Amino acid sequence: MAKYLLLKHYRGAPAAVNDVPMDRWTPEEIAAHMRYMNDFAARLEKTGEFVDGQALAPEGTWVRYDGEGRPPVTDGPFAETKDLIAGWMVIDVDDHARAVELAGELSAAPGAGGEPIHEWLELRPFLTEPPVITE
Repeated sequence: MAKYLLLKHYRGAPAAVNDVPMDRWTPEEIAAHMRYMNDFAARLEKTGEFVDGQALAPEGTWVRYDGEGRPPVTDGPFAETKDLIAGWMVIDVDDHARAVELAGELSAAPGAGGEPIHEWLELRPFLTEPPVITE
């Protein structure tokens, strides 16, 4: 099994086919989108492929270490950033092909007008230990 992170972007990814920003959707369209996402996760829970997932708010804060005994440095939030993550889902699947298949299906979540978004999702494998080479 291999774990993958599916990232949904508010912006920063290539434009979706149904590219109407969520803040212009009706409450019914938002509810249908969330229902699709929840149903997708529930189906993957039954197959053992769902690990976790969350929607994220658009605002955030950058934080970094500033030296021993000093408080962390913060900056932001940066709502103007070109790349905002809307949410994420972790899946645990047999192989990359299955991860691509599921990402493609998730990309069909409904958006404005109830039509599939056909959004681009970022699919990233979890970093694993490199193979041990013995001679």
